[in-house]
Amino acid sequence: MFTGIVAAVGKIASVTPIANQDNAGMRLIVEAGALPLQDVAIGDSIALNGACMTVVEKSGSSFAVDVSRESLNKTAGLDRVGEVNLEKALTLADRLGGHLVSGHVDGLGTVRKFDTVGESRELVVEAPGDLAKYLAYKGSVVVNGVSLTVNRVTDTASGCEFSINLIPHTIEVTTLKHLHVGAKVNLEIDLIARYVERMLSLENAAR
Repeated sequence: MFTGIVAAVGKIASVTPIANQDNAGMRLIVEAGALPLQDVAIGDSIALNGACMTVVEKSGSSFAVDVSRESLNKTAGLDRVGEVNLEKALTLADRLGGHLVSGHVDGLGTVRKFDTVGESRELVVEAPGDLAKYLAYKGSVVVNGVSLTVNRVTDTASGCEFSINLIPHTIEVTTLKHLHVGAKVNLEIDLIARYVERMLSLENAAR
């Protein structure tokens, strides 16, 4: 489990195929930046842009993860060299600064607007139809591993568009500063909303 509070911005330094096959996954070497790795062991979980990955190697201030082709096909930003948001898995002694996050990407969103509003930035993301029902005014959503609060939701024919206000601190300490119109982002909907929808669907089916 994670909180969606980014601990550091790291960098994918290399991306190499795990096997000599067309559908092979990739091994990523990640420079951890300011993320301390002293307490990280092989087999531990670290979220990269909101996607939970398992550490398979560690050396100094970098670590390696293996990403399956399925995960690469359903996430953004893990198939190339570049900056990524990093967060180590929660311990029972940690503060829950954001909200409960599983590190499982539910789908890809598309940035439709990223404009300056006063000292902040307004981020508008188009979410696919299967995620639209989970997004609500003042609800929580994870964008590229960052726990954020939804300020507005507008339903569309293909899903919905939701708006988020990014304060200067969030822009400064995450990779969201690099977003642009048309960019793909990893989305994880609220864990509690997922269970509520499941319970209600079973109740309705039983009637």
